[in-house]
Amino acid sequence: MRISTFRLVSGAFAALGLVSLSVLGNIALAAQDKYTEKVPGGLAFSEFRGYESWQVVSVSRDGDLIAAILANPVMIDAYLAGIPGNGQPFPDGAKLAKIHWNPKQMETFPPATVPGTQHDMFSW
Repeated sequence: MRISTFRLVSGAFAALGLVSLSVLGNIALAAQDKYTEKVPGGLAFSEFRGYESWQVVSVSRDGDLIAAILANPVMIDAYLAGIPGNGQPFPDGAKLAKIHWNPKQMETFPPATVPGTQHDMFSW
């Protein structure tokens, strides 16, 4: 059976959409006291408060984990202005965060893999 390119691309975008929605949902449901925690290297969650509403710029598999890279509005504006390709430095306050989750099977749609428990988080 031959599958059209359109169906393959449509399916890929649909899957990416499901993962992105699940990622954002899990971020929003995270515990409220997380801002007292610190990540390896000493960064406190409070240093990137509000990351739950940052724009998702990448979703991927990182080994056995599901990963998402988020950018704050300052970083998004910097990229839209052409940074770093235009040779300008990133402005103060521009931040990225990478979050890893342990994957799990989606309960309502078992063929889909979605983020489960949060594994770790990095910011730069």
